Amino acid sequence: MTSTQVLDLKGKKVGDVQLKNSAFTSAQNENHRDAALHTMHLSVVRELANARSGSANTKTRAEVRGGGRKPWRQKGTGKARVGSIRSPLWNGGGVTFGPKPRDYSKDMPQKMRVAALREAIGFCFEKLVVVKGFEEFADSKETKGYTKRFNQILKDLQVEGKKVLLALDFDGDKKLAEQSEKTHMASRNIKNLKAVRLSNLSVKDLLNAEAIVLTQGSLEKLNERLAPSKAQQERIAAKTAEKKSGKPKKVAPVKKEKAAKAPKAAKEKKGLEQEKPAKKAEAKDKATEAKKPAKEAKAETKKSGEKKESKAKKSDK
Repeated sequence: MTSTQVLDLKGKKVGDVQLKNSAFTSAQNENHRDAALHTMHLSVVRELANARSGSANTKTRAEVRGGGRKPWRQKGTGKARVGSIRSPLWNGGGVTFGPKPRDYSKDMPQKMRVAALREAIGFCFEKLVVVKGFEEFADSKETKGYTKRFNQILKDLQVEGKKVLLALDFDGDKKLAEQSEKTHMASRNIKNLKAVRLSNLSVKDLLNAEAIVLTQGSLEKLNERLAPSKAQQERIAAKTAEKKSGKPKKVAPVKKEKAAKAPKAAKEKKGLEQEKPAKKAEAKDKATEAKKPAKEAKAETKKSGEKKESKAKKSDK
């Protein structure tokens, strides 16, 4: 549970805002610091890569205009043989292996992007300057001198001359959007000040700024948006409990429940298993019955053959 002071536009303390979630304190853990720095580094590399237009383009010898005619004959001139004046060896010719339009953009999971933004705000927590709101400034009856007045506000907030990042919320109600629009118009011509939408906050801008100015409502929205999930909070709580107790907390292994088989299917299987040996016995009996007449016929032929042989032997004698 962290808190930060809320100022009015004259730099006086009005109150405190409580941040219930751990969105602004995750980077303060030393064990988590290396992982946080690595995540922020990947996010900054992605932002810089996505900002590249990748529009560099050079023409090959096939794309350069002209050069369709052979400049001179192949032999007899004493010059080197040439097929086209648009050869890469010639001035004004094509470019060999030159750059072509390409896409430099990189992907990053959404959860990782949110984590990188959370870590960046955690590192830049001391740079935050929370203002109650810009209602007084936006609702004033003055028609001119908005930029001059905003410069005075920066002086009162003691951020003049610093690299200031102004985060404005345009996604609220109509009145809040109008206030943000007027504030943006008053601040856009000030040196070393960058005004961005709250929804478009980037890690690069946060780390590059020396002071981050935002309203109390914007801070609460940011706190809700960057709050870690329940699973992450449980992991953090388990780690802190392990450190306090000094003993690693044993986590019970999750047993995979086997899908319950239908009782009918089990009964049917049992019935089939009992029927199988009975069917086999019946098949054996049928096979033996089918083989009986063949065996009897063989036995009869053998007997008749033996009788004939005995008769032949008697006749020979």
